[in-house]
Amino acid sequence: MDKMRDRIEREAELPGLVSLLAERLTATDLQSLLLEVYRLRAKQRGPTEVLADYERTRFVRPSSASARRLLEWETIACSQLPPSFELLALSPVSPLGTCSAVAAISQDWAVSTARNTEVVSDSTNVLALECALRRRALLRQDPRSSEPVHLASSHRLLRAQRYEDPGLLPHFSLFALCSAGKDQGNLGFELSALTLHAGFHLRALRAFLGQAVGLRLSATDFAPSPRYALVESHFLSPVREEFPDVPSTIDEERQSGRGYYGDLCFHIDALAPSGRPIQLVDGGSVDWTQKLLSNAKERLVTSGVGSERVCSSFPA
Repeated sequence: MDKMRDRIEREAELPGLVSLLAERLTATDLQSLLLEVYRLRAKQRGPTEVLADYERTRFVRPSSASARRLLEWETIACSQLPPSFELLALSPVSPLGTCSAVAAISQDWAVSTARNTEVVSDSTNVLALECALRRRALLRQDPRSSEPVHLASSHRLLRAQRYEDPGLLPHFSLFALCSAGKDQGNLGFELSALTLHAGFHLRALRAFLGQAVGLRLSATDFAPSPRYALVESHFLSPVREEFPDVPSTIDEERQSGRGYYGDLCFHIDALAPSGRPIQLVDGGSVDWTQKLLSNAKERLVTSGVGSERVCSSFPA
């Protein structure tokens, strides 16, 4: 990125151009400037150029998954949501920096717009923003409020980074959950929310895939001194009671998600017809509402299931 910036500034004979645009212009002035730039560029384009871009640009092509299958999955998943969850229809865009400021993920992952917004690349980030607003309102009414906020969404995400794995798509639907609340001590809130999330995902996948598809739950604690006794008694055991046929185990070898999740996290895999495990669900505890509200007592658990992966891996 630095080399590209230096080349552009050198060829345009405008040293310091990027810093000028990023640091010296107000957000409103930058937006006005970029809108005029894109208006002029769009004016130069004809229908054949637009069609050519539609054919070759990976961001704009339709999903290869069956739209009917996706709709069927979303309908079943919505029907399995616990009553405590509110299902939201999110905007296609969120404030600029949602990806990098909330989840500390590179801004390169998101498609930034000329209007100081970004196309949603992870709906759990946006649900965290909404959770923070609602928790803040509760705390203003009662500074000691421990009332939880449970939100869900089914939303199409757009991600800018290129993947080497062809199975990872530039845009896909994610059915996501987000639970916010106050620290209860001994991981009380986190484990309760993890149980709620895992239970939903297992019920929804069972209802959609049927009993013949094997599911597996694994839990990990990234804390320096893992609290696996608590994880076993307050997370895995309750899940086993509801789903005795789902192997629910501790995974001490997991490394994916370290640094993203605060400590506790879980995966749900399904067994493909070939017997190969396919990861469908990822979730865990994060510190996003602590940062958003500047309150160390706030807790947040997020999880999501990739709808395309479910529907494409297990077609009707």
